[in-house]
Amino acid sequence: MKFPGNWLRKLVDYQCSDEELAHKLTMAGLEVESVVPVAPFFDKVVIAEVMSVQKHANADRLRVCKVDVGNYSDEPLQIVCGAQNVTEGMKTVCALIGARLPELNIRQGKIRGVESFGMLCSARELGLESEADGLIELPDDAPAGISFREYDGLDDSIFTLKLTPNRADCLGMFGIAREVAAITAGKLNLPEIKPVNPEIADVLRIRVEEPQSCPLYCGRIVKGIITSTQTPLWMNQYLVRAGLRLINPVVDIINYVMLETGQPMHAFDLAKIEKGAEQEIRVRYAVANERLRLLNGECLDLQEDLLVIADSSKPLALAGIMGGSESGVEGGTTDIFIESAFFSPAAISGKSFKLGFSSDSSHRFERGVDFSMTRNALERATALVLDICGGKIGPIVEVSNDLPRRDAVEVRQKRIAKILGVDFGIELISEYFRRLQFGHSVSGDTFYVVPPASRFDLVIEEDFIEELARMHGYDLIPAQLPKASAHMLTEPEIGIAPVKRLRQILVARDYQEVINYTFVDTQWEADLCGNNLPVKLKNPIASHMDVMRSSLFGGLINNLQFNLNRKQSRVRIFEIGSCFSKDNDEEKEVENLAVLCSGNVHPEQWGVTDRDVDFYDVKMDVESLFWPRNIDFESAVHPALHPGKSARILIDKSPIGWIGELHPRWQRKYHLSQSAILFELQIEALASDLLPMMQVLSKFPPVRRDIAVVVENEVSMAKLLEAMNSEKDKSVSEISLFDLYSGENLEQGKKSLAFRILLQGTEKNLTDQEIDQAVNGLINVLGRKFGATLRG
Repeated sequence: MKFPGNWLRKLVDYQCSDEELAHKLTMAGLEVESVVPVAPFFDKVVIAEVMSVQKHANADRLRVCKVDVGNYSDEPLQIVCGAQNVTEGMKTVCALIGARLPELNIRQGKIRGVESFGMLCSARELGLESEADGLIELPDDAPAGISFREYDGLDDSIFTLKLTPNRADCLGMFGIAREVAAITAGKLNLPEIKPVNPEIADVLRIRVEEPQSCPLYCGRIVKGIITSTQTPLWMNQYLVRAGLRLINPVVDIINYVMLETGQPMHAFDLAKIEKGAEQEIRVRYAVANERLRLLNGECLDLQEDLLVIADSSKPLALAGIMGGSESGVEGGTTDIFIESAFFSPAAISGKSFKLGFSSDSSHRFERGVDFSMTRNALERATALVLDICGGKIGPIVEVSNDLPRRDAVEVRQKRIAKILGVDFGIELISEYFRRLQFGHSVSGDTFYVVPPASRFDLVIEEDFIEELARMHGYDLIPAQLPKASAHMLTEPEIGIAPVKRLRQILVARDYQEVINYTFVDTQWEADLCGNNLPVKLKNPIASHMDVMRSSLFGGLINNLQFNLNRKQSRVRIFEIGSCFSKDNDEEKEVENLAVLCSGNVHPEQWGVTDRDVDFYDVKMDVESLFWPRNIDFESAVHPALHPGKSARILIDKSPIGWIGELHPRWQRKYHLSQSAILFELQIEALASDLLPMMQVLSKFPPVRRDIAVVVENEVSMAKLLEAMNSEKDKSVSEISLFDLYSGENLEQGKKSLAFRILLQGTEKNLTDQEIDQAVNGLINVLGRKFGATLRG
């Protein structure tokens, strides 16, 4: 939003400089992007009248002019001029002897032998425009001899506001003036808008077919206008300095009222509205195969979600966006119909983006326009049209439906003090609301505040508290350090292992965390999970990210591929994230932890021989996550893993995850130069932890006994350990495998497993008899359950 400072000063009295005002506005939430002068410095430049023009004797393109500069000279000045548009009787701008212009100083001199006592100026020479074809042409009533800076209001600044979408009320000068008055406590001097009495009875029937999209529509006929009149200089100045171009008096007035009130309007050529049985204006949605050529020259095939203003047979304009060129006001127009409406933001929002262009109207309507100003803006525009273009007006036709409600919002003084940390007091809060022109009442320490029609951003209590903070000044709210007791928080022993501890364990074991998208390629789900019914996305961000993952394996393999492509051969990564699955058409979400390990088991170094990581290295990492609990592994097949090198992970015989080597098929398909070991676990299973239990520490030395038993190859070591641990003597503190042998000296189909057994008493040293009894008990368990025999 751009506007000249002089316009604002007419609407509100404030006692501060432009720079101070810019700071106040910015601190109040209306960021001032720039404050620049209207024109660069120049002096001794006055309005002049060209009395006569004669051809230069020594140059075909030069003219010798006699110029009246008013009281600056008793006689007309002789000035040599090269502009092609100089004519006798014209009013223009003259730089006198001694004038300082942006790029030169004016001195008396001779041009091709003829003395010149000044210079007639173009807009380029005064720094007003970068290019100019000729001299500045002023209206005939411009008084000769007065300062051009004063006449054109050039001792002014142009403000540019960078408004946020919630402050649509400041897209008009009235809204900005109210804001400045509230911030500076200045007096507001908005012009009084009085109804204009109709002089003719002509009306145009209005039919609103979409009342939800257009709750309020006003319009009136003006006949007998003269569009050849000149737009007043003061209005031209405001429009140009606000960034709008001049078109014709009617359109200029419509644009001026929009800048003034924030209410976009449109004027139709009455003669171009279809005259059927009864002339009418219809507010409806477009129908198939309709076309409309807009004022910007673009011809649209209208979509059915576009709201249009139409007559009985064709669309005339895009409602709230742009008028049509065929019904626009032109030079020969004598009768017009002016509309002023409130269009629902929901009906206009997004349409400009879809169409590929924006407009001043759509920019305002999609953010919300003050619907209490709709009729007044029409009255204001009508009065200006009558004053500038003449004509006679008809009565206003208004169609009104359900407008947005303005319900009172409860704002509590205690809540204000809690959020802002400052207790303003009832009187100061009332003063701020009064300056903001918010209707309110007070009951005890509670305010009931009614948001104005121009503020669509005020909905809840916190919105009004923010307004109070703006009025008081964010920089005036004292910064207070929070008061809190500084003591260490205890972590209760509730049997839950926090996720942060799992991260710490993995990082300590040389893993790095990664974060991948939860939506993945359908092919990943089919290959790595055997999932042919994944949870599909309705609106995927990319064609290869169209389903939700049911496993973390896909993202980790993709990370491995990325690293290998960049010559990073040792990869140890983990991810904690959500996975999604379907169960009887019901989507479920669980949180999993997955690990991928590939390359050397240790970083390259001189003291350790290079060795690729294997299944048992990663199995140890899994066990470290569950320690001190015991977990089991059983051979099983997973779609992503090598059939002979994969296992299901169990706790208390319940499956909670998988571990194994990546299947060679997927290694080839995904172009991996080396394999990887992976595991995936349910966070829920990891989160339940064992509480620490106090045990007596033995003061006596441990005793070691080794046994080697021969069993069938099908019997797993885990089952043997489980059986011994379930029936061991209380003196046995540890049982672990230290050797596996199969081959010569053993029957075919059998293997030898050697176990280390540690025994330790807590009250006394164990006797040989007690030790032998405990060890024999373990041997008997293995013989009874698995047919194990001691190896000779």
